[in-house]
Amino acid sequence: MTYPVAVFGASGYAGGEIIRLVDGHPDLEIVYLGGHNSAGSRLADVQPHLGGGKRKIGELDPKRAKEADLVFLALPHGASAKPAMQLVAAGKKVIDLGSDFRLWTESRYQEAYGDDHPHPDQLGAWVYGLPELFGKEIADADRVAAPGCFPTSVVLALAPLLDGDLVEPGVVVDSLTGVSGAGRSVKEHLMYGAVDEGVRAYGVLTHRHRPEMEQGLEHIAGHPVTVLFTPHLVPMQRGILTTCYVPAKPDVTAKSLTSAMRSFAKKRPFVELVDEPPQTRWVVGSNRCLVSVHLDERTNMVITISAIDNLVKGTSGQGVQCANLMLGLDETAGLPIEGWMP
Repeated sequence: MTYPVAVFGASGYAGGEIIRLVDGHPDLEIVYLGGHNSAGSRLADVQPHLGGGKRKIGELDPKRAKEADLVFLALPHGASAKPAMQLVAAGKKVIDLGSDFRLWTESRYQEAYGDDHPHPDQLGAWVYGLPELFGKEIADADRVAAPGCFPTSVVLALAPLLDGDLVEPGVVVDSLTGVSGAGRSVKEHLMYGAVDEGVRAYGVLTHRHRPEMEQGLEHIAGHPVTVLFTPHLVPMQRGILTTCYVPAKPDVTAKSLTSAMRSFAKKRPFVELVDEPPQTRWVVGSNRCLVSVHLDERTNMVITISAIDNLVKGTSGQGVQCANLMLGLDETAGLPIEGWMP
């Protein structure tokens, strides 16, 4: 059986990746593409690397997706809320790849985005779309909010350690990301001349993904967790490399850390424990999250390092993974394990 799906936000990076993955999926078929400024264009005009370029992009009108069983929303912050609620009311399954429904409380939403939510009753009503932790809930849901790319890389790197009570609840996180994480719209600070030959920190103390990280980690730990997060922009197109520093609990050993991480990864098809620190080039194009864990006995600090493709496991691949669960398909269907580069 083939399930019809629609993609809103077809001209962006995340939308393009959704189209690429769905076109190669054995059980999904795109029946509608929606865009904002790209409405009326052919797919080839905005995503020339994709096949089926003669397909037309229509308007962001939920009524136009009437043939779809499930709709992916690959829209900027603030743009998903209205069509999402219209689609849910129409009986569609919805996966929001944006940030409108990720946070569970008004206070956290305001802390992250500085505004009141247009549908505050929906905060906490959308299942958090991290299949490695919420697979059963996603399978039963009609509305799913996919996590941010940075929180994905952090939560997967720390979940088994917090769940096993192996580390303290204060975490320092450094993440390196490529320029595609900022989306496809033209921004002066992301132009080639501003990015090439340099690395810079941004969003210091203010990045909007930090409250989401704390939300996810607190859910696992069962108590408050503080995160000090600093992202860095590096001159590459795709990928996130995240390094987490957290104090070990007394008597924790390298073996116990490795055992917890290996047990976690064994049951999650897209998480893999590796011995040496992973590289972003190993995961580009794949839905994998590679993680290594290290104990510095001198300082009693645990270091976990994760690598993901921000556009696949960090966004669109994760969305397809959620769709598989929501439609009763194999969780891994249509999703690449292999990266593009050695």
